[in-house]
Amino acid sequence: MKQSKMIFVVDDDKTARYGVRRALEERYQILEADSAAAARRVLAAETPDLLLLDIEMPEESGLDFLRELKAKEGSPAVIMITAYGSEKIAVEAMKSGAYDYLPKPFEVDELRLVVEKALDHLKLAEENLELKRRLVSEGQFGAMIGSSAPMRRLFELADRVAPADVTVLIEGESGTGKELLAREIHQRSNRGRKAFVALNCAALPEHLIESELFGYEKGAFTGAAALKRGKFELAHGGTLFLDEVGDMSLATQAKLLRVLEARKVERLGGTTSIDVDVRILSATNKDLATEITRQTFREDLYYRLRVVLLKLPPLREHKGDIPLLVEEFCRMLGAKHGRPALKASCDAMGLLMASDWRGNVRELKNALESAIVMSSDDVLAPQDFSTDFLGSAGVAPAIGTTEQLPSFVEAGDYRAAKRQFEISYIKAKLREHGGNITRTAAAIGLHRQSLQEKLRELGISVERE
Repeated sequence: MKQSKMIFVVDDDKTARYGVRRALEERYQILEADSAAAARRVLAAETPDLLLLDIEMPEESGLDFLRELKAKEGSPAVIMITAYGSEKIAVEAMKSGAYDYLPKPFEVDELRLVVEKALDHLKLAEENLELKRRLVSEGQFGAMIGSSAPMRRLFELADRVAPADVTVLIEGESGTGKELLAREIHQRSNRGRKAFVALNCAALPEHLIESELFGYEKGAFTGAAALKRGKFELAHGGTLFLDEVGDMSLATQAKLLRVLEARKVERLGGTTSIDVDVRILSATNKDLATEITRQTFREDLYYRLRVVLLKLPPLREHKGDIPLLVEEFCRMLGAKHGRPALKASCDAMGLLMASDWRGNVRELKNALESAIVMSSDDVLAPQDFSTDFLGSAGVAPAIGTTEQLPSFVEAGDYRAAKRQFEISYIKAKLREHGGNITRTAAAIGLHRQSLQEKLRELGISVERE
């Protein structure tokens, strides 16, 4: 009985195609084509799971066709087959995106095993993708977490954008997690198995940025004792992340634009153009639209970089995620410092919720690690947190004094204590805003609908003043 998996054999050798069909047709559906041109016509109508591709065909090589396939979203897994096997060709095929490589002649059992392994790998990849999508709906995107409406919307959009081979511009304040977001977009893309190369444009002077981006030839300038490949070359086939791209000089912006348009780079001191295939993800803590009006950022480059714009909200705009972040950081930092039972008291949580966190999630994490180092207790209390992090919030929580906010340390179970804290905190905020759900939601960084869902979950009734 045939399985639903479809294998597509592309080989100009009719005898070879027949042999593959005989070996696999009892278990799989088999399609055939004798050239890349014929294969394109088949692929326009069918969606095979696996492609067995001969590397040597008339008119067009299998390697060129492989690269064409892998440049498209949703391409099938590919196993390269050829009688002209060599280690060099195998490496080139794998670099170009082939799953595996099988030289002729091969045994039937060997073919079946390689096909089975490829399909098992495909199944695992599909299950992994489904798990990632489910986690997005639950408020997780790789290493980033957040169940508030702004973060869920961001995660869902980033998940949709990741497989599309387009430029993405990420705007957000320092400490919001721009590089984490970029790395996860890369991991979910068709380039995820290739290099992710990052360059912080704000950390280097102009002349060093150019040598880092484009590389240089030996002797290009004083101190250039050896050839150096630039970030574009290092990221070939993968993703180049330009952090704080808004700090790049106009002169460097012009050179970057030329590379993006031509998809070629020339090392400093060199005369040869080098083809580069990279996806550009960039990030900035500036409003680049405003920088354009100030004539400090090129408008043409801006539109090259922002086919899709993702905006990371500051932590003060989604404070409802702070308990979730605190729980995760306590778990992570507790493991790092050998204290797995770490948690924050509800008095401490009130203090953390009251801070503006101008340094965003990074500052929150640093504040927690500082408190962990300074405290010998596994339950972090308000006095464990430095006012250097909390600012005016260190005086007293915004929801009232610690006498007004009951201590839930005695609750025993952490989740029960957190639930009690949420009830007291939300009730206090509702009173502060006269029972107005819209104003309360805005004040605590939740979408109105998310707050309504939380009220139902916690059994809180709203009384308007």
